This record gives sequence, structure tokens and C-alpha cells, in this order.
Amino acid sequence: MSRTGKSSKSGTRRGTTGKLQLAEVLDLTAAAPLAQSLLPRRGSDLTIDASKVRRVGAQCLQVLLSAEATWKADGVRLTVENPTDEFLASSELLGIQISQDTARAEPA
Repeated sequence: MSRTGKSSKSGTRRGTTGKLQLAEVLDLTAAAPLAQSLLPRRGSDLTIDASKVRRVGAQCLQVLLSAEATWKADGVRLTVENPTDEFLASSELLGIQISQDTARAEPA
């Protein structure tokens, strides 16, 4: 424990769920900020909202794939919800299959 009474460990926050809205354009310049926005959410279930994505590049998809592997290794859930047609097409073009476990549509 630290002096403030909070644990100094970077332990997981299991049981909490976060949400991250992806930007409309996920190009090379967006890769590092995307990775930085994911880091503090590690250890908790996370829902990534891809409903606004109009363009996505390989670098950002690589960041998202890395996050998926990290979340899986940590034993917490990472979900991409409402992927746009552009998001899915870009993923498919690069040979990345978004699994049903990872992606889901907004319920009707």
C-alpha cells in the first residue's frame, strides 16, 4: 500500500467495465494515441465502440490485435461493438477476421 492508502500494485480491476470510442480516422498518426488510451484500461473488461470508424490502417489494427491478445492473456474480455462496414472491410483486406467473440452489433 502507498501512503495515500491506495495499493501501489498495478493489479487488475476485475469486475469493472470500460468503454472506448474509436476515432473516425485510424491512420498511422492515430496508432500511438490509440495504444496510449488502451494502457490505463488494461486489466478490466473493455468495450471498444467502432461505430464512427470510416478509415482504419494497418498500424491501428495491429494495436487492436495486440490489445486483444493482451486482454485474453489477462483473462478479461475485450469486445469491439458496432464495427462499421469500413472497419470490417479494412480488417478483411489485411487478412484479419474479427471473431464473433470479439465483435458484436448493437442489440435491436
